[in-house]
Amino acid sequence: MMVCPVCGFENMQGADNCENCGGDLRTTDIPHPGTRFEAELVSEPLRALDPEPPLSLAAETPVGEAIRTMQERQVDAVLVLEGERLGGIFTERDALLKLAGRTLDGVTLAEVMTRDPVVLRADDNMAVAIHKMASGRFRHIPVVEGGRASGIVTSRDLLGHLIRLLDQPSS
Repeated sequence: MMVCPVCGFENMQGADNCENCGGDLRTTDIPHPGTRFEAELVSEPLRALDPEPPLSLAAETPVGEAIRTMQERQVDAVLVLEGERLGGIFTERDALLKLAGRTLDGVTLAEVMTRDPVVLRADDNMAVAIHKMASGRFRHIPVVEGGRASGIVTSRDLLGHLIRLLDQPSS
């Protein structure tokens, strides 16, 4: 049963309007933030993190070259482009799990990248990013704007942001 927030009438689950008063029932199951912290998580877009432009390499890049570039730039992940399109992501975890005990000669990013990664949009909120990272067990998720990769959100970025939010004085 679905209880009308206007009149308290018990309606059938899935009804759009209350049978008693006509009140709108479509949004009664949407959670509302109970604290300032929760409100920030659901209202602040990822673009507020101001992610660095992503390190992007072509799918044909030799994996040894990609790893050297990642070490030089001190990044844990690289976006892999197939033409102009995001084809995948290659992370330090991919290197450990997919390359251990293998020779790197002749291996390209296309062979070891994680294809079609889960992505976020710059206007997605922090709660969406946290949920996707936790449920998928990801530490890096590409951010896509206008069909192109514009950044990478990391678990470190989100954790730092959460710490800043928690350090803010309550109002």
